[in-house]
Amino acid sequence: MKKINKKLLGISASLMMMGAASLSQAETLKIGLAGPVTGPVAQYGDMQMIGAQMAIAKINEAGGVNGMQLEGVIYDDACDPKQAVQVANKIVNDGVRYVVGHLCSSSTQPASDIYEDEGIIMVTAASTSPDITSRGYQMVFRTIGLDSHQGPTAGNHIADKVKPSKMAIIHDKQQYGEGIASAVKKTVEAKGINVVMFEGITAGDKDFSSLIAKMQKEGVDFVYYGGYHPELGLILRQSAERKFEAGFMGPEGVGNKDLSAIAGQASEKLLVTLPPSFDLRPENKDLVESFKAKNQDASGAFVLTAYSAVQVMTDAMKKTGNSDTDAMQKAMREMTFKTPTGDIQFDEKGDLKKFDFVVYQWHADGSKTAVK
Repeated sequence: MKKINKKLLGISASLMMMGAASLSQAETLKIGLAGPVTGPVAQYGDMQMIGAQMAIAKINEAGGVNGMQLEGVIYDDACDPKQAVQVANKIVNDGVRYVVGHLCSSSTQPASDIYEDEGIIMVTAASTSPDITSRGYQMVFRTIGLDSHQGPTAGNHIADKVKPSKMAIIHDKQQYGEGIASAVKKTVEAKGINVVMFEGITAGDKDFSSLIAKMQKEGVDFVYYGGYHPELGLILRQSAERKFEAGFMGPEGVGNKDLSAIAGQASEKLLVTLPPSFDLRPENKDLVESFKAKNQDASGAFVLTAYSAVQVMTDAMKKTGNSDTDAMQKAMREMTFKTPTGDIQFDEKGDLKKFDFVVYQWHADGSKTAVK
């Protein structure tokens, strides 16, 4: 495990000297909520924000943490790596010591470098790239599974259930999209599936006619797409317009109701891997009702994982009796947390010891049905 730098040790020592008494004197304890408020995937950022804010509200209603009330401070990185670095530096300058975020893996990774150096606890509720936690960092955690788990879930379903003759795997050339596409490719090829295309598109593109024509020429009968919903929505719609009738599948980054707004009926029967429907668990009924009372939807992929992100940090604060981030990260690796997403335990990397992705069939009305 990477050693904490001298700056971090100094910060930790100072905080430990301050002790719990200084915490009780503070009016609020600020938690940064970092992710896309603007940009093409802001819908996912909204899921994260409402989940984290609900957790903060519930914890405050129950008396807060160690005599303090929590305050969520929103930072917009627009799912852009450069902006994410600016956000991370602002969080440092604002004196915020705890972060829920970021959301997009390509933003989370560079931001996490800064948080690690500055001794700031970061828990991402949405970033699934294994690279984020593969560097021996102590301050970085996540409350969602990895693409190294999600990719095989998708790949095994394709190979065992779909059994395509000629498959295309398309990705958006970004850390998240290409990473999960590569994991799917490895899985399906190991099971004998013929992948005739593995190609990248550019995020933000609008015209996919050449790509579709090439897939038609290759006789592709199934397509896996690694990336986010704006591009896949257009690919689905344009495929339908060009009578390209292959099946499609994507990761949790496409599982958004706006996908159906873009693709319309062409999104029917799309296969998607997503976190389990935590909102349907009986034990979460009252919590889901709290979201409904605010006209909020608890079913989004990152809503309750973000709620859990806040909870694990604050539970660690309660256990340690202070907000020293070094003490917190050690406690987080030792504790079992009871959360709306189940009992959570972290491994040495800061990853969940257990998390299962589920295959769903997407519907044109934006709903989904678990595939047996």
